[in-house]
Amino acid sequence: MSTPTTPDDPTAAASEPVSNTDRATLDAARRRRTFAIISHPDAGKTTLTEKLLLYGGAVQEAGAVRSKGRGRDVTSDWMELERRRGISVTSTALHFSVGDVTFNLLDTPGHRDFSEDTLRVLSAADSAVMLLDGAKGVEPQTLRLFEVAKARNIPLLTLINKYDRPGLDPLHLLDHIEETLDLKPTPVTWPVGIPGDFRGVIDLRTGAFHRFERVAGGSKVVPTTILTPEEAAESEGDAWTTAMEEVELLQAIGAEHDHEAFLAGRTTPVFFGSAVSNFGVGLLLEALMELAPPPSAHVDLEGGHRPLTSPFSGFVFKIQANSDPRHRDRVAFIRICSGHFERGMKVMNARTGKPFTMSYAHEVFAQERAALEEAWPGDVIGVVNALDLTIGDTLYASEPVVYPPIPSLAPELFAFARNADTGRTKQFRKGLQQLDEEGVVHLLTRVNGDPTPVLGGVGQLQFDVAQERMATEFGAAIRLEPTPYTTARRTDEGGEAALRHHSQAEVLVRTDGTRLAVFQSPFVLQFFQERNPDVLLDTMLTR
Repeated sequence: MSTPTTPDDPTAAASEPVSNTDRATLDAARRRRTFAIISHPDAGKTTLTEKLLLYGGAVQEAGAVRSKGRGRDVTSDWMELERRRGISVTSTALHFSVGDVTFNLLDTPGHRDFSEDTLRVLSAADSAVMLLDGAKGVEPQTLRLFEVAKARNIPLLTLINKYDRPGLDPLHLLDHIEETLDLKPTPVTWPVGIPGDFRGVIDLRTGAFHRFERVAGGSKVVPTTILTPEEAAESEGDAWTTAMEEVELLQAIGAEHDHEAFLAGRTTPVFFGSAVSNFGVGLLLEALMELAPPPSAHVDLEGGHRPLTSPFSGFVFKIQANSDPRHRDRVAFIRICSGHFERGMKVMNARTGKPFTMSYAHEVFAQERAALEEAWPGDVIGVVNALDLTIGDTLYASEPVVYPPIPSLAPELFAFARNADTGRTKQFRKGLQQLDEEGVVHLLTRVNGDPTPVLGGVGQLQFDVAQERMATEFGAAIRLEPTPYTTARRTDEGGEAALRHHSQAEVLVRTDGTRLAVFQSPFVLQFFQERNPDVLLDTMLTR
């Protein structure tokens, strides 16, 4: 399997001369892998993230990301609520290198209620790892996140995790993936032994057997014992024979890796392992280096492709405030699409038409940050206290470009936000505005003149996070009261007029001017649609 080239790779192009600057950009891009991890809660996403960092040398011990020279510990889950509940509800960028390959791991929330945040993160990723529990397969929240990835045409690698525990047999898992996701699984490694009596995996690329040896805690990288097929057959007996019969079946049905089909999103390379024991993580990391696509020319709003060698451009895909309580700051995460970033460079914001100086750009690693002097296509940089930047903004130097807006999902839950302390009105308004800009919740107003803010979200956990952050970060406790609305669609002025006197629906307006038609039930929505077929009612929003 050869490392794929980008459309801008001079070795794949014709005879035009390439400048030294362009060659440096293309070489840096070729060595980038920008990927995300999606999974159902409890499938092991945080564990896998930390083990990948461990293999990449970014941490000294799994579970503790130690900042250089200061002896401080951070983890990929930095919010107190995350640690308390054992879930991931924020996203961050984790940057590390293995050999000459530089990885940008975009850590996504692991909870369905934050699938909007995952959608934004995946807009900045070139590929993703889909993590499945070997005993449960594709779970409901995995399915929702997969649909988000599919909407972005993201190539997916799949890791079947927790295979050292009782679970489903591997052939059943492959059928389950294909039937549930309409995605053909093509194993790259294959397990020897049944779940719960896991012996190791066969690397189908080489035929070598990687023996599973349980590592207590899995906090260190321990070299894996690798056997030849002959040695494995003698060592593992009937388990090896069964595994080889299964491999022959896979070959007979053509379940082999097809790189073009993988990049097109029709197939997914599959790996088996145990993240908690560090087993299979190294093979997955190697596959990310070999199979995951590097950055390529990014599609702009007009449908054209901006070459990697064009002057600097990028877009904001996430805003995060107060990730480090010491600074109470606001970080804009920018995915670089083209050109060479240099600290202090001046760029234009396509939305505002105003210049912006990139003086406070950092490499962000969970809560930690370090001044960044340069970066390349595929890299993610954090710009601190960039108050003029919002999600979806395009930044460019020299040659104008606008990238498509980042879509968001129509809210499914709505609540009135009441200020619990009228003496904290300023903090109340500022906090809600900040949470809206980050995309934690949608901040909405009623067109009927009622000034009470309405919060919209995909799930209840978004409201829980909003309440906690309002109280702890902004000093403005809020009470949330339910509204009668359960269903929302994007609409326009015509929809607003049609719903003006509706008794079971109304229109709410987002801070960016987007109108949301909200209904008390799906039945009310359907009834309205049937009688108003020309009214715009769309499920997808844009920011």
